[in-house]
Amino acid sequence: MSRTARETRFHGRCEHDAAQRQDLLDSIRDTTQAIEEIDSVCRRQFKEAFEAVNAGFQQSFVSLFGGGHGELRLLENAEDGERRQDDAGVEIVAQPPGKKLQNVLLLSGGEKALTALALLIALFRYKPSPFCILDEVDAPLDDANVDRFAQMVREMSSTTQFIVITHSKRTMETASHLYGVTMEEPGISKIVSVKLN
Repeated sequence: MSRTARETRFHGRCEHDAAQRQDLLDSIRDTTQAIEEIDSVCRRQFKEAFEAVNAGFQQSFVSLFGGGHGELRLLENAEDGERRQDDAGVEIVAQPPGKKLQNVLLLSGGEKALTALALLIALFRYKPSPFCILDEVDAPLDDANVDRFAQMVREMSSTTQFIVITHSKRTMETASHLYGVTMEEPGISKIVSVKLN
C-alpha cells in the first residue's frame, strides 16, 4: 500500500473517530441537560406538593384536635446543614392544645393517632382516592376526638368512600351502611348488614 493511500486511510479514520467523539459529547450534553430539566421539574413538583400537603396537614390538625398547631418540616442535610429536597427527610411536629411544640414521637398514643390521621387526610385532600380503608384508627381516641374524626370522615365522604373498621359506636353512628361480623357458633362467622340512610 502506498504512503498516500495510508495517509488517506489514516485521515479518514481520524475524521470518523472525531465524528463519533463529537456524537458522544453531544449525547452526553443532551442527556445531562435532560437530567437537569427532569430534576428541576421534580424539585418544583415536590415543593408544590409539600407546601399543599403541609397546609392541608395544618388545617386537618386544627380540625381534629380542636386547636393547636401541626406542621411538616424538611430536615436539613446532616453533612452541609442545607435544606435540599433531593435528600431531605420530613419531620412532623405537633402542638396539641395546651401543650408545647414537640416531635410527633413524644406524643401520647391518641395524639399520635390523630396526628397520623391529620397527615392522611391532608394527603387524601391533595390527591384524592376513590376509597380509603381505616382499621380501628379511632381505638386510642376519647369521645371528643372520635366525634371530630367522625365529622372529618363525614365531610370527606362526598369524594372518597370510607371503609372504617371500628368498635366505637360513635364512629358507627356516622356510617351510611354497617356491616357486622358475628360468631354465633365457634369457627362460623356471620355477616350482618344494615343500611342507615
